[in-house]
Formats: sequence, structure tokens, C-alpha cells
Amino acid sequence: MKKHLLALCLVCQAASCLASDMPTVAPAPTAKSYYEDARKSLDAKQWKPALASLQKAVALDPNNADIHNLLGYTYRKQANLDKAFEHYEIALKLNPGHLGAHEYLGEAYLQAKDLPNAEKQLAALASLCNSSCEQYKDLQEAVAEYKKHL
Repeated sequence: MKKHLLALCLVCQAASCLASDMPTVAPAPTAKSYYEDARKSLDAKQWKPALASLQKAVALDPNNADIHNLLGYTYRKQANLDKAFEHYEIALKLNPGHLGAHEYLGEAYLQAKDLPNAEKQLAALASLCNSSCEQYKDLQEAVAEYKKHL
């Protein structure tokens, strides 16, 4: 019995030593981890790293409205309105009630000097959140500011 116990201890000790010598493998990045990386880059106004992370995220999760919304935002901030509109539209096809996509799409329309379509997004937000959500208020303010410069 003592021999078996001693042998078992030696095996466990050897396995422990082998395990500590093996390199640790990091888990594969996920769409969520790329999305979180992109958020950090966006907070720092680093558009290119954000775009790279979001492109990786959308490749892993192409049906995620939040990722498409942030892709639209990132493209808009780089003045690539065609790509911005493309991703906002995908976000809204995936989730027609996506408040952020409606707000950002409205802001993209203002950037494109298309007030009527920006106001359509404002109306959509009004019906989705009774004009009380932050997205409605932000777009309403952007529309009012735009109108001051007409």
C-alpha cells in the first residue's frame, strides 16, 4: 500500500512539474473581445485600430447589430459615408429597433447634408423611445445645431 501511495505521489509530482514547464496557451480571440478592443480604441479616437478590431469581430459574428453599428460609426468618423451607411443599414436590418444605429444614421445623414433623412431617423427614435432616450436627445440636438447653419 505504501509503495502504491509513494508511486502515486511521484506521478503527481512529475505531472505537476511537466505542467509548469508547458507554455500557457491564450484563448482564441472572440467577436466580443475584438468588440471590446474596438471600444477602447474608439474612446481614444483611434479610428484605424478600432476599424481593424471591428472587421475581425464582424468576421466572427456577422449577424451582430452592435458590431455593424460601431463599424458604421467608425467609418463615419473617417468620412467614409458610403461604408457607414452600409453598416448602419445592416444593423437596422438585424435589429430594426437599434436606438444607436438610428441615432448614428441620422448623424451620418447630417454629415451628408441630408436633413430630411436625418429627421426620419429622429422620428423613428421618437416612436421607439417616446422622445425620452439619450439617442433621441442627441440626434435632436445635432439636427437643431445643423439647422442653425442653414
